This record gives sequence, C-alpha cells and structure tokens, in this order.
Amino acid sequence: MIPFNKPYYSGDEKDYIAKAMDTKTLTGDLEIIRMCESFLENKYNFKKVFLTNSCTMALEMAAVLANVGVGDEVIMPSFTFVSTANAFALRGAKIVFADSKIDHPNMDENEIKKLITPKTKAIVVVHYAGIACNMDAIKIITQKHNLILIEDAAQCIASYHNNEALGTIGDIACFSFHETKNIHCGEGGFISINNPSLLERAEIIRHKGTNRAAFSRAEVNKYEWVDIGFSSLPSAITAAFLYAQMEQIDSVQKKRIGLWNSYFKNLNFLQESQKVQLPSIPEYASNNAHLFCLICKNEQERNSLIEFLKSKEIQAVFHYQSLHNSPFYQSKQEGRELPNAEKFSNCLVRLPLYFDLEVKDVDYICDSVISFYDCI
Repeated sequence: MIPFNKPYYSGDEKDYIAKAMDTKTLTGDLEIIRMCESFLENKYNFKKVFLTNSCTMALEMAAVLANVGVGDEVIMPSFTFVSTANAFALRGAKIVFADSKIDHPNMDENEIKKLITPKTKAIVVVHYAGIACNMDAIKIITQKHNLILIEDAAQCIASYHNNEALGTIGDIACFSFHETKNIHCGEGGFISINNPSLLERAEIIRHKGTNRAAFSRAEVNKYEWVDIGFSSLPSAITAAFLYAQMEQIDSVQKKRIGLWNSYFKNLNFLQESQKVQLPSIPEYASNNAHLFCLICKNEQERNSLIEFLKSKEIQAVFHYQSLHNSPFYQSKQEGRELPNAEKFSNCLVRLPLYFDLEVKDVDYICDSVISFYDCI
C-alpha cells in the first residue's frame, strides 16, 4: 500500500534529542526552544514566534489575545478543521461561516463583506493547502471595520503571499507541526505575533497567565498570576526533534514541489477534458506543496475513485466536512447555504504526497487515476 502520508525524518532527530537530554532539563523556556523560534523569525521574517505544543493551542491563545468573548462574532471559512472554530467557540463567540471560492477551498473575500455586523470582532482566514487567501483584499476589509485579522496558517510553512511569508500578514498567525505537515515534531506548532501591542500579553498567556518570563529577565522581583493563560510550551524533546527538521526545510520543499509538479503535469489533461478540477494557484500565491488534490464531479464519483485507488494499493482520502453542516453547529446556523464549501467537502480527494514518495510512485498513482476515468 502506498500510504497517504509518511512522516519525514531528517536522520538527525535522535542525536538532537540525546543532546537535549544531556542538559538534564526538559521543560521550561529552554535554549532549544529559542533556537527553533529564532530560526523561524530569521528565515521567514516573523516579528515574534512562540513555539507551542500544537496549532490548536496557538489558535486558543489567538482567541484570548483578540479579546473574543460572549456576544462577539468571528468570521471564518466553513471548509476548515474544527480547531479553527473551537478556539473561538470556547470563548463564547458566535461563529459566522463564510463560503469558499468557486475554484478553491479558501474563503471567498467577497463573502466576508456580506457577513460583517457591528458585533464582528475578528476575521480568521485559513490558507488551505498552503495557498494564500487574497490578503490584500481581506486586509482592506479588516482595516475598514477595525477588525482583528488572524491567519490559520497550519499548512503554510514556507509559503508566500506575493513576497510576504504567510503568517506575517495578520495581527496573529498560527502554524502546525503535526506529523502530516511538511516538517513536523509529531505534535507541535507556533504562534506568530505580528501586532506589537499584543506581544507582552502573548508572553503572559503562554506562561499560564503568569509574568514568569519577565521574572526570568529580572524585570520583576517575583512572578505571579496576572492574566488567564495556557500551558503551551513544548518539551525539549519535541523542540530538538523539530530543529533537526527545520535545518532540512529547503531540501524538503524542493522534493515536495517536484512531486506536486509531477502530479499536475500527469493529470492536467483530465482537467483540460473537464473530467476533474485540479488545484488553482492565484498569481499572488506561492505553492509549498503541502498537499495535492483533485475535485471530482460529485460525491459518488469521489467515493468510487477512493475505492478504486484502494484496490490498486493506494491510500487516497477526502478532507474536511463543512463545519456549518456539523452536528454541533446545525442548531446554531441560520439556514444559509454554502454551496462551494459543500462541493469541496463532497468532491475533494487528496492523493499521497510525502518526502519519501518517488516520481515512479506518482506516475503509478496518476496512471491509476487515469485508468479510473477511462472506465467511466
């Protein structure tokens, strides 16, 4: 079986973990954590990075930093992972779901304008597959209405909007280092603070609501509880594993982009003959090759393709189920239809894409997809 995903390993993880263990201290704001944060700040121009134990945690920190609470409304795409919505629902906010674009799962910026009310507090964009939303247009909206802009950039390491790294554009951004991502540490993530006015509080929230970081710098004579917060720091083991991966990010990206391009080249004639829809990359967006997907005509065709590929020893999978139709949200929604989000929920298929995949594997997968469409 060709699996859908196979976590990448650089080969240096065990050595880095052993060095971290030799320090005899595995918890706290450690040097190896700061090394990871500095790497990201220097390479991608993030203003301030705080490593976290997951992207979910980064999103929950973002919701608190945005002062989202009961009575507030937060606009976000319906086609996203549940963590995007959960973070703000936990603060008591009303989640207002926007539809996707017709040719891409990303949120349609023209839909956002229709959903803003006096209660709107924040807009959360999700850059699906590492492909940027139209951030120029969205920033105009947030600035006009004085809204917090948060980037759910879980899939976006090494991806850009024009010449700006994703995660540097909004007030806050959240990234994932889950093992399904281009580089990873099993479970992990980080929050990027781009609005300087949020920095001091972010540091406090990260340390369980205490001023411990200021105390460690001798800025206060004791540390104490000063705000709400989370236990968000990863361990030294996690950070050491991650740093070994960070050092290889350029080679990882080169390999993944090559595989992505092979998929597109092999399958593009299916799109030209209108049998499937392939990923659309806007002019303002780069492609970090986080995933490769195709869009079938309907749910039955999607399910049949997945089963056919399974018979060929290929694991292909669908993706998010639209949150506005979820059991939790159904009683809360106002009956709005989001046809594009529903289309991607029903019709999108993700094909295997990981560092150890070879071009010959991509060729075999593409031949199998083509064989399926030759038969229908």
